Amino acid sequence: MLIRTGLRGLLSTAVAASLLMSPMAALAAPGGYQVPPAPIAQIIAAQPTPAVSLSPDRKTLAVLNREGLPSIAAVSEPILRLGGYRVNPRTNGPVEARTNWNTGLSFKDVASGKTTTVELPAKARFIGPQWSPDGKTLAIAVEAPDGLELWVADVAGAKARKLTGPILNAAFGQPYDWLADSKALVARTVPAGRGAPPVASTTPDGPVIQENRGRTAPSRTYQDLLGSPRDEALFDHYFTSQIARVDLAGAVTPIGAPAVWAEATPSPDGKYLLTAKLKRPYSYVVPARAFPTEIAVLDMTGAVVKTLVDRPLADDVPPPFDAVVKGPRDVEWRADAPATLLWAEAQDGGDPRNKVEIHDRLVLLDAPFTAAPRKLADLKDRYDSIAWGRDDAAIVTSRWWLTRHETRTLVNPGKPDAGRVLISRSSQDRYGDPGEPMFARNAAGEPVMQFTADGKAVLMSGPGATAKGEYPFVSRLELADGKIKELWRSEPGVYELPVAFADAAATKLVTRRESQKAVPNYFLRTMGAKTPKPLTAFADPAPQFAGVNKQLITYKRADGLPLSGTLYLPSGYDAKRDGPLPLLMWAYPAEFTDPKMAGQVVDTSANRFSRPGGISHLLLVTQGYAVLDNPAFPIVGANGTANDTYIEQLQADAKAAVDAVVDLGVASRDKIAVGGHSYGAFMTANLLAHTDLFKTGIARSGAYNRTLTPFGFQAEERTYWEATDIYTKMSPFTYAPRIKEPILLMHGGADDNSGTFPVQTERFYAALKGAGATVRYVVLPNEAHGYRALESSDHTLWEMATWLDTYLKGKPAPADR
Repeated sequence: MLIRTGLRGLLSTAVAASLLMSPMAALAAPGGYQVPPAPIAQIIAAQPTPAVSLSPDRKTLAVLNREGLPSIAAVSEPILRLGGYRVNPRTNGPVEARTNWNTGLSFKDVASGKTTTVELPAKARFIGPQWSPDGKTLAIAVEAPDGLELWVADVAGAKARKLTGPILNAAFGQPYDWLADSKALVARTVPAGRGAPPVASTTPDGPVIQENRGRTAPSRTYQDLLGSPRDEALFDHYFTSQIARVDLAGAVTPIGAPAVWAEATPSPDGKYLLTAKLKRPYSYVVPARAFPTEIAVLDMTGAVVKTLVDRPLADDVPPPFDAVVKGPRDVEWRADAPATLLWAEAQDGGDPRNKVEIHDRLVLLDAPFTAAPRKLADLKDRYDSIAWGRDDAAIVTSRWWLTRHETRTLVNPGKPDAGRVLISRSSQDRYGDPGEPMFARNAAGEPVMQFTADGKAVLMSGPGATAKGEYPFVSRLELADGKIKELWRSEPGVYELPVAFADAAATKLVTRRESQKAVPNYFLRTMGAKTPKPLTAFADPAPQFAGVNKQLITYKRADGLPLSGTLYLPSGYDAKRDGPLPLLMWAYPAEFTDPKMAGQVVDTSANRFSRPGGISHLLLVTQGYAVLDNPAFPIVGANGTANDTYIEQLQADAKAAVDAVVDLGVASRDKIAVGGHSYGAFMTANLLAHTDLFKTGIARSGAYNRTLTPFGFQAEERTYWEATDIYTKMSPFTYAPRIKEPILLMHGGADDNSGTFPVQTERFYAALKGAGATVRYVVLPNEAHGYRALESSDHTLWEMATWLDTYLKGKPAPADR
């Protein structure tokens, strides 16, 4: 949400045309999209497991059927890429590649287990389910041929009904919120009489000009930015909305005038709206969240009650990850009060490099917003979030990126004082993770912390990482001294995740329970009882994967750092009987400030149910490959220096993993491939350039030339000009002639991820080809950073399986090769 952002931290027409004319056309597989061998295609096409949502009164579970992967035709619907957003102009809502549509709805009574199916129109698809504060009604946005309609489904009668026509404006995301009385919603709608969108002209009005006159304004690499006056006009057309009140009879009452409303959130008492309005001048170098923004409180007629900030274009935020805008930011309503605002203000000018004692200040302002703001807390680190509870208790989380330090401070919103530090830790310490507060919805439908019966502690839940696996827990965090006492933990061999307590007394707990062999399902657990009561009975979505063997392997890097990975082996495989297998190592490097944190081993194989889908590399296990999944590739260094030895640590991580699988007898040194997606693709190219450990590689949607991301990337805060040598050495593009092993490059033609422009792979392919490498370059049309279409998913696995069959198993290459 734009109000909450602190601003941390398109393919051009020419590039798109170059892709159409690139040499990849000569390598295209015959017949277009290919289908991978069984059972991969069947697993990819399987119906996904439903999602669930617990009502605020904790009496009803909404079970939401989910649509499978969309077709390439659906993904290829026209989209607009504007200001860092992607919009479907047909619906004025989200694009297919980024949307998980629901196709069915039922209500399950938590106490009795009774399920009632809600009747919806044939072939209906909907998104955005949101409970009313009283838990009696669920709002949804239903797709229509020309937009999104607002519907509600009543729990009592399991009936769904339409409130509006296709008027919702979801360009910025979720377009509606319930009012506290559960009788109406506030929605962003398409303005009446909006008219047709701006028409494209083949004749330009003039050149596109950008200019800077001595002002320091570094900008990171962003996708889908505005690029022309027509883009600006399209942005205004599709992102301008009319705020309106919609009651349960379907009456729509406009609130104020249309504007580019990025947010309009009602106060807990329903009397005010917290709004963010974007204004011109727009920018072609930063996304919309950095456009000039007016954050204000309106009353329910649309009149401005209080303007908090009228912020200019924020294109000069410094490069470090903890840099933020100047002035009020992260504005939100206090969840446990009728109408009180909270916001943060940087005390360091927004630049974390400035040496000050206090980096952030939190302030509160009560309705009617005429008094001066009062200080809630001064923070030595950067404000992250707040968990509201009651008048004398809220917990503020602050973090510092450079050190990964995290602090949780108890504050008193009613009578602000110095606060009390409850927890001070490394955010990378998985073993010591205390978890997060558990929440319940108050009468206004707002999430507030759930306290113990004596009021002296907050109930917490966390993943419970240990060397033997993750075993989620429920605990109590003492407000007096920060001590933690465990109340319940998932039993050995079972992963049971707390969802929420089903009662105010915290005696009944809704959980999501699974094991290596048990399908994830929802249960109602009585605290202290041994056996929970099942609430759902979801089936195995991919029984073809059931026989696959999964185990954690542990080993050490040459410097003694403990490492681990999860090894997947084909059904029925026996290393002593069958000998080594061709093996794919699929990884993603991670930066750490402390070797103790980097060396924490967690056995996620012990109690988790594994059913891959989509473009998962794990599906290759069904084709006789061993897969070492997520082997640890830590890059360790304090105070932002980890990348100073990136290549050396990458080499050491890889050698340790290769030695481990060879020593186990499941792989031989001449039959190991390496692969990864995004930063894992970057890793793959570097390993092929700097080691001789791998027979071949698969790199999907990566970035290979760091000079194209000069203001930082991944966990690197330094700019190219501050660390030129590091950027150069880390770029596999620099060492393209060294890559002698065959490499498969894949990229989504419409990649939306910051830094991984498709041109990265296009130019890397050209460099490799020019150096005489064996390389295949596959562009998946209209796909974003993660590939979504069924045809694209099938083809991705066909490419990967065929590539490994050819260059790892040694089978003859297909004719099109």
